[in-house]
Amino acid sequence: MDALAGLLEGPRARGAFMIRACFEPPWAIRIEDRAPLTVMLMVRGAACILPDAGEPVRLTPGDLAIARGPDPYTCADAPGTAPQALILPGQECRYPDGRSLNGSMDLGVRTWGDRLDGSAVMLIGTYPMQGEISGRLLDALPPLITLTSDVWQCPLTPLLMEEIVRDEPGQDVVLDRLLDLLVIAALRAWFSRPDAEAPAWYRALADPVVGRVLRLVQDDPAHPWTVASLAAKAGVSRAALARRFTDLVGEPPMSYLTGWRLALAADRLRTTDDTIAAIARHVGYGSAFALSSAFKRVYGVSPQEHRTRVTS
Repeated sequence: MDALAGLLEGPRARGAFMIRACFEPPWAIRIEDRAPLTVMLMVRGAACILPDAGEPVRLTPGDLAIARGPDPYTCADAPGTAPQALILPGQECRYPDGRSLNGSMDLGVRTWGDRLDGSAVMLIGTYPMQGEISGRLLDALPPLITLTSDVWQCPLTPLLMEEIVRDEPGQDVVLDRLLDLLVIAALRAWFSRPDAEAPAWYRALADPVVGRVLRLVQDDPAHPWTVASLAAKAGVSRAALARRFTDLVGEPPMSYLTGWRLALAADRLRTTDDTIAAIARHVGYGSAFALSSAFKRVYGVSPQEHRTRVTS
């Protein structure tokens, strides 16, 4: 598995929230839903994404923005427009004074806004639960990233426009998979930019020593790796590997290995019905107890509690 593939394995939407938003200026929506990841694809017109901390980002047709939660932000036609609606956790919609919108902005199947023929049209997809996006992927992203139409072309836009307003059996599953593909395509393009702010371990893959060690760990996490065995594979001393790895990745080799194993375990708890013991063997722990102890130390909950939270 290459590093980018490992990073992008994360998106697994299940019942994700997807809408086509249609507005006529002036308009503004305040987002406080605390969702871990939201994708906004501009189809027609223009919009501004206004994070509470940071500069506004303007979107024009073909541009895409990805907001990493839980920080709030405002989406509007222009920076000075006052919000007309507030989006809370669970996609609860209210007026800014707290009154319920009561569906007053519903415009049809998965369509929302103030005018169906509005000059601004945006496709929005939200992963509502942390378990649907791997922590490693979220940690690799800044709070807001954008891709403009001059640096990438989204091949999914026509299909998304067609599918998002369909009301057919199984349509939620179709949209979940399309959202996953959209996120993966966008992040692949973003990480491929010359000035990409990739995580330290991703940049370290270019190093002939550390890159080899990272690939060994990622490809075979269940192997009983030690610093000595990794150093031997890389052709350097233990001290040299420990120093070089820590300098480039930001943590020692065994600390990285633990984090990788636990991230894989968290994903398998979310996506499979495997027993804790089976997952422990798969990611390199000798017993369910050993995995549970390490998992709770890092995540603050037991593997079973984690599984219950992300599947409930």
